[in-house]
Amino acid sequence: MPKKDIQEGLKTLLVLLKKEKEEDLLQYKLKMAGTSLIERRKQGVCWYPVHLERTRFDSGERLLVRISRPLEHKDPHLFQSGKLVSLFSNAYGGESDSEAVNGVINRVREHEMLITLNVDDIPDWIHDGKLGVQLLFDENSYREMEQTLQFLIKTKGERVNQLKDILLSDRAATFNENPVDTIMGLNESQHDAFKQVANARDLAIIHGPPGTGKTTTLVHAIIETLKSENQILVCAPSNAAVDLLAERLGERGINVLRIGHPARVTEEILSKTLDFRIAHHQDYKNLKSLRKKAEEFFKLGKKYKRSFVASEREQRKLLISEARKLKEEAEHLQFYIINDILSNTQIIATTLVGANNQVLKGMQFKTVFIDEAAQALEPACWIPIVKSQRIIFAGDYCQLPPTIKSQEAAKNGLEVTLFEKAIKHNKADVMLREQYRMHRQIMNFSSRFFYKNQLIANTNVADWSVFPGDEALEFVDTAGCGFFEQIDKESRSSFNQEEADLLIKHFKQYIRRVEASEKMGLVENIGIISPYKAQVVLLQEALLESDVLTENLRAKVNINTVDSFQGQERDIIYISLVRSNDKGEIGFLSDTRRMNVAITRARKKLVVIGDSATIGRHPFYEKFLDYIHEIGAYKSAFELMY
Repeated sequence: MPKKDIQEGLKTLLVLLKKEKEEDLLQYKLKMAGTSLIERRKQGVCWYPVHLERTRFDSGERLLVRISRPLEHKDPHLFQSGKLVSLFSNAYGGESDSEAVNGVINRVREHEMLITLNVDDIPDWIHDGKLGVQLLFDENSYREMEQTLQFLIKTKGERVNQLKDILLSDRAATFNENPVDTIMGLNESQHDAFKQVANARDLAIIHGPPGTGKTTTLVHAIIETLKSENQILVCAPSNAAVDLLAERLGERGINVLRIGHPARVTEEILSKTLDFRIAHHQDYKNLKSLRKKAEEFFKLGKKYKRSFVASEREQRKLLISEARKLKEEAEHLQFYIINDILSNTQIIATTLVGANNQVLKGMQFKTVFIDEAAQALEPACWIPIVKSQRIIFAGDYCQLPPTIKSQEAAKNGLEVTLFEKAIKHNKADVMLREQYRMHRQIMNFSSRFFYKNQLIANTNVADWSVFPGDEALEFVDTAGCGFFEQIDKESRSSFNQEEADLLIKHFKQYIRRVEASEKMGLVENIGIISPYKAQVVLLQEALLESDVLTENLRAKVNINTVDSFQGQERDIIYISLVRSNDKGEIGFLSDTRRMNVAITRARKKLVVIGDSATIGRHPFYEKFLDYIHEIGAYKSAFELMY
């Protein structure tokens, strides 16, 4: 692609990003503007009321708040780790958030949320009741992406322009031909990928299908790179993915600094954060003392009234001057502490947008590793790339792409990731082929349809099962049963009551068989998933109302959307496809990558429930049904109903 076309492509990308921002903001305003807290709750952008479970300062001196919503509030929500939120109280007014403080979600479960608040002290009003939490619009992410694209369009930097040519045109990435020692614990394809990274001058790509050990390979490649580089930038689009890498590298004795808000609130992750490192630096006591003295002098100076005499005016002036001097000293000391921490760090781990964190401004790196690159918007990927000389991508473009709000922006190119473009333009990718997660029958369909039939199941998992004689895969067909889908009036999400009831009936019978085999203790976890939020709510209610959930089993079962399960795995997975209509309409089930994610979450047992007459009109599901018949995994719903 000529340089002119690359520049025009980047300008178009900037326009599309602005369209996405406008649509995102519009949807946010529609959910917020002129709506009551109850309406916002139904829109999934607010929890109200919430109960304050606990407040505490972590070892990095950040205020953590744990809240819970009433069990009867089962509305689907849009809260995720890393999202910006506002914690507010209506104790002294109506529905206006008269008292509020911003924060970031660390972790969210069905009825519980953990938030890091951006305050130094616990707000006075937090114990006064009528608390709520709602999403904020993340202006900063868009600003960072826009500024980076503008820089890319204008830059004269030689290396940045070379990387633009390699990633966006047919300029080939180059490689050394150095021999690479065999690494114990890596299989053949993992070693091929490891060798590709070690010899890459510009770009290397690790294509990691589900369960193939992408993270393991990445960690080995990062450790090898540290033998020739003092410091590496490691990024991913989500906080959870960054935390996983930080955790794995830390386990190998690598000095990791986590910039930003971790999603996993464990001491291991917290000890890697900048806040923790500052609070445990040898000069922190001096910093704290300077700040305290500055605050005391400011308070003394502000006590003087406006109508003070000349001597008092002079005294006030001296106090304020001393306070400013102490504050300046504190700022210099903090700058020194941060730079001391940065200079002694091997790995700086952050989200893509977090790579432009204030403390990293002006820093440059030889290599950046970007994990889960196939889930990242292209503009976000460029943020760490412009700070680097060499790029290592890892991900799988056959799984879920980044979430895009604007259909217009998506159709015009925003949905195409830089990961995909890099694979298209270069021969720099190596696909991992041996998977360690799932039974071969669960793996084989995805292998055939998405991965050119190249995946093989490791011998330790190829034939494993929940109990002896159990089938690894079942498709329960509801065709002809009249189980038609419905639309939830408020959320506009699809649900299917009869299919939910059938799933619970099958689940109940299956759990009884597992218990009878005396293998229940070996089942670590179970997932019940659906592409539709309304069906998720229905399944949650149906399972609670059934008599199958013992206290022990309740802790093992998680019910959520397909998207929420990406990156996870379960011993047993149930999938409710929902769609059943006379027209053969399947909505966003037609994004086959979503189904690839759903299928490949299962380790030992996969049960898919759906209407073959509806889904079978789509070529992907037609092939899936052919595969089901081929391995003898077909069941009719009528077998369960009578």
